[in-house]
Amino acid sequence: MSFTATVKEEVSQLNTTTTEEISELSALVRNLSLIQESSFQIMTENENVSRHIFLLIKKLYDVTSRITVRRGYNFNKNLQYILEVRTKKNEILEDLSIIESGKMLMIPHTYIYDDFELKRAYLRGIFLSCGSINDPKTSRYHLEFLFSDLDYSQFIMNLLNHFKLNAKFLKRDNKYMIYMKESEKIGDFLRIIGADKATMYYEDIRIYREEKNRTNRLNNCEQANVDKSIETASQQIKEIEYLKQYDMFDLLDEKVQEVANYRLKYPEVSLLELSEIITLETGNKITKSGLYHRFKKIKELVGKTKTE
Repeated sequence: MSFTATVKEEVSQLNTTTTEEISELSALVRNLSLIQESSFQIMTENENVSRHIFLLIKKLYDVTSRITVRRGYNFNKNLQYILEVRTKKNEILEDLSIIESGKMLMIPHTYIYDDFELKRAYLRGIFLSCGSINDPKTSRYHLEFLFSDLDYSQFIMNLLNHFKLNAKFLKRDNKYMIYMKESEKIGDFLRIIGADKATMYYEDIRIYREEKNRTNRLNNCEQANVDKSIETASQQIKEIEYLKQYDMFDLLDEKVQEVANYRLKYPEVSLLELSEIITLETGNKITKSGLYHRFKKIKELVGKTKTE
């Protein structure tokens, strides 16, 4: 089962109030139904969603929908669940703020979404009807909704952004996509629609991935520092050997000769490690900065001799 299907299964089983159920059903019917003269049909490929809609209509309006299951015509030939509602058709659609005086409403009336809990319920219905979400184990975080109407898609984006979810808008062919890619915002959305189990799973994976990425960045940074230390030490050794080769090593003062000999003795250690070794073995404290300045004198002498 996909992560989208798992989330839909969870939120379709929540216990909610009657007003929340009306808001949720409003979103479901609006986005999944085909309205005809004497009936409306609700079509979905998700069995849990179809069962949920059937129960909501039965509970809220005491209407038993006719259910048909057929093989779809898409590439995967998934099963389609079709609920047909003939009884109280107009009453239901008007109560759900989908039609008014026989005409389709582009945006539902505010009583469908006019408080915090009703907004959550409506977004739950939106996700159940046309939402999809990537499993957090995949390479990218992504949550999206597809709509066929521009004004309605902008209405949904504004509804999402009421919760500061930073939803974005994109036109895709003849559809309009509202999407989110920020991992924390997607986690917030799951909490908003009441998918508590899915949220725990999502956050566990998200935190694990972020910690793993942080560790990798630190390891890469550490490796880069190691590579830089090795390169620096190698250059210092070349400069020391150059001075020895051309009998100029004795031109250095004793303290600089001392660190040069320690560098030859410990060719792979960093400056910090070398300073600790010299301090321990000689009893004379020297800092990393002190070492840097002594190696700088070696470099300057080499540079001077090469330019003469």
